[in-house]
Amino acid sequence: MPVGQEKAPWGGWHREAMAERGINFYRKETYMHRFFVPQLYNETMTIEGVDARHISKVLRMQPGAQLQLVSDDGVSALAEITAIDSECVTVHCLEKLAESHEPAVRLILAQGLAKGEKMEFIIQKAVEMGAHSVVPVAMEHSVVRLDGAKAAKKVERWQKIAESAAKQSKRDIIPEVQPVQTMSQMLAANDCATKIIAYECEDKKSLKAALKEAQAKGALTDLLLIIGPEGGISEAELEAARAAGAVPVSLGRRILRAETAGLVAISAIFYETGDLGD
Repeated sequence: MPVGQEKAPWGGWHREAMAERGINFYRKETYMHRFFVPQLYNETMTIEGVDARHISKVLRMQPGAQLQLVSDDGVSALAEITAIDSECVTVHCLEKLAESHEPAVRLILAQGLAKGEKMEFIIQKAVEMGAHSVVPVAMEHSVVRLDGAKAAKKVERWQKIAESAAKQSKRDIIPEVQPVQTMSQMLAANDCATKIIAYECEDKKSLKAALKEAQAKGALTDLLLIIGPEGGISEAELEAARAAGAVPVSLGRRILRAETAGLVAISAIFYETGDLGD
């Protein structure tokens, strides 16, 4: 490559210039794509279907390129492509990766159904931030009404969004988007050691105070976070949550939108529990 043309228009290096300097663009230290493979870990594995097409047609990776994968039994590994076509990518696993990308607290977000694309945004960002699973909850004040085939179709789409977000954020799991549930169904199915419900009228207990109490009891291993829809949480739903052991908390002096409240709370929880660094 001629001198003076090594730099790309955005300021980085052209791949050709990197290759001339002996730099492996796919080396472990650079950004590396991660894929979830529905197979038990083995030294030789295959990536098929949509992911194979993405690797070959979109990323245009070639034999010798490296990627990360997570097997069905939870093993993360650095792997090298040995053979590739549009339907199947064969890789050889070079080493297992010991570092975990999962938070110490297993957090379940129970989100009141929000309208439009808000649920997609909430699910995507909650997965990026470390939520273990997301439960769409049909609440009394939810504007959106989903049932039957329509609900199942929505959950299928939301699960794909969760998978994509898990790949992008290098999660070790694909968080589950549970089926749409009522408040009572959700409380019965998600019996966590700590349950917190964000309630706009709560003025006595902050989220920070509730987390400190849970930590003192050694109960911050798993946490259910309940967030209402645009219309808020009804009195009946609040009492049902209380009866199930949920603690109502304030998220501050300002009223947050449905698509903001859960993400603010997740950030605060993971900060308080040390997941965002020392």
